[in-house]
Amino acid sequence: MKIPLLSALTLIGTSFSASAFAQSQMPINPVAMVNQFEATNGKFDGYRRSGAKGICATGEFTGSPEGRALSSASVFSGKRIPVVARFSVGGANPKAADNTKSQRNMSLQFTLPNGEQWLMGNISAPIFGSATPQQLMALLAVRQPDPATKAPDPIKVKAFNDANPEVLLQGKYLASQPVPASFASVNYWGVHAFGFTNPSGVKQFGKWIFEPVNGTQGLSDEEAKEKGASFLFDDLRQRVKEGKVAFNFNLELAQPGDQLDNATVPLPEGRKKINLGVLKITSVSEDDKGACLTVNYNPMVMPKGVEPSNDPMLSARAAPYAVALGRRLSEGAKQ
Repeated sequence: MKIPLLSALTLIGTSFSASAFAQSQMPINPVAMVNQFEATNGKFDGYRRSGAKGICATGEFTGSPEGRALSSASVFSGKRIPVVARFSVGGANPKAADNTKSQRNMSLQFTLPNGEQWLMGNISAPIFGSATPQQLMALLAVRQPDPATKAPDPIKVKAFNDANPEVLLQGKYLASQPVPASFASVNYWGVHAFGFTNPSGVKQFGKWIFEPVNGTQGLSDEEAKEKGASFLFDDLRQRVKEGKVAFNFNLELAQPGDQLDNATVPLPEGRKKINLGVLKITSVSEDDKGACLTVNYNPMVMPKGVEPSNDPMLSARAAPYAVALGRRLSEGAKQ
């Protein structure tokens, strides 16, 4: 029997535990998902419900011969493809600090011939924080602050974490890394698996990573403190001005038996990696403007020659993204 989602959320705090809900197959209502993001993380009118502190940029992508051999997608033609990018700090707070060990995001829109687009969201961790939309909803619900204490119930949070240890892996990874010195000096993973089909019909699945051409660069704790809470936007502008912001678009090739339907599980170490091309960032917008302002970066939008895996977290993104965009537009979209 299917229980309506709002009723299911009520049950989380009563007889139906968050852990049980996380393992269930109850369908997720996208409106309820966005509502839960707001209830847990705070609501800031006009801003994105995730990655609220961000900046628009533009650039170009040039595909490689290896990319053309892997997929018939027009993005790999070798011609310069216009890109609308958005760099952001993880979380819902538009005033989030830049000098913490939190997530960085690089979202991309490739504008392709014949009206095609490729949208993607990439994060500074090789894994996502939940395996299914049900688990994500339960994770958010159990972390919702209590109105009286203004904090989540630590007992419920611990019980949920103990039953769902994979939700802690992303946070542990980020905590193990230095504060990124720049949006331009950190790796960005797609975390989900995608299939690439070449002109001969041969399909290869893999997970991609954008790696800085000039290498990664982190800050020591003291350096991060000295940088202060807002340095990333100006740093990105300076590096772009100097022509130093470029990323290799690399794909790790999956092998038979690799798990492709769970974004909390990376591909095993040592998988063959091929370069699909180079992304160059060529301009950065003013803080509150830019072409990315109303782009929702739905990763289910992709060109012919690329297809999604069966990862349930991937397919579950489209509807909540649309709901959140509609709310932002009605509130007056902000950067």
